[in-house]
Amino acid sequence: MGIGKTTSLEELIENAGGCAVVDGGFATQLEKHGADINDPLWSALCLIKDHLLIKLVHEEFLEAGADVLVTSSYQATLPGFLSRGMSLEEGELILKRSVKLAVEARDSFWDAVKTTPDHKYNRALVAASIGSYGAYLADGSEYSGCYGPDVGLDKLKDFHRRRLQILVEAGADLLAFETIPNKLEAQACVELLEEENIQIPSWICFSSVDGKNAPSGESFNECLDVINKSDKVKAVGINCAPPHFVETLICKFKELTDKTIVVYPNSGEIWDGKAKKWLPSKCFDDDNFGYFATRWRDSGAKLIGGCCRTTPSTIQAISKALKKSS
Repeated sequence: MGIGKTTSLEELIENAGGCAVVDGGFATQLEKHGADINDPLWSALCLIKDHLLIKLVHEEFLEAGADVLVTSSYQATLPGFLSRGMSLEEGELILKRSVKLAVEARDSFWDAVKTTPDHKYNRALVAASIGSYGAYLADGSEYSGCYGPDVGLDKLKDFHRRRLQILVEAGADLLAFETIPNKLEAQACVELLEEENIQIPSWICFSSVDGKNAPSGESFNECLDVINKSDKVKAVGINCAPPHFVETLICKFKELTDKTIVVYPNSGEIWDGKAKKWLPSKCFDDDNFGYFATRWRDSGAKLIGGCCRTTPSTIQAISKALKKSS
């Protein structure tokens, strides 16, 4: 079942039986290991303080069956590092490290399992996480899309540009734009990929707070119309939205795009961006994720994983369910 070093996203999906597994809640797993990441840099704090823990968590998701590793760079931004008194060079080095650690974890894991008879793993791809502008603000605005009148298309492109360049140069296999809350930022991502002539594939994922529209209130019809014009965006979907929204949104996206659909919802708990804590609410357990992963695949998703508050055991449940029924 192994695949070689030149594997494309399409080949990975094919080798995985038609639906590949994305990893889970990276920050959640860091916290389970005792990391204190209550910080504007969030999981990126461990890129500075604890490289070995970053690699350990990547390895745990690989062992659970992840076909795609998402790097710990979601809230790793040059402005964020500069605000901590770091130099530009230090910030760039930390961004590169996010890819390097994921690649090293992937390569060492693959070297260990590829000669094992009848193993059921694929050589994972490394997706460089690019969180939305709202993630950098760390005020919950990635769930509202309200960036204010001073944030326009050019400002968003300037914000993302250097980070995108660094992550590509560091050797990521693909780019993952995550929790995009509005049409404007989706357009900025699309235009940036063209302007920089990025040659690796990308996906763009939105969040949703009502299960029908982007957080900004804009329709997904409007948002996907921008993305459908790009040949560089290979997949589109939903991340860090409640899982009970996912099946309906997959069906909606199937009507709006021919691109590959990727979904990796959170557990269903609600994040209070102001209080910086998770609020009690009805959520999915691992068995729910395993059951619904097959439904999401049958509805049209070809990349399925988890986001906040999901763990390697969640990913293992998804992987087992998809392999069992493929």
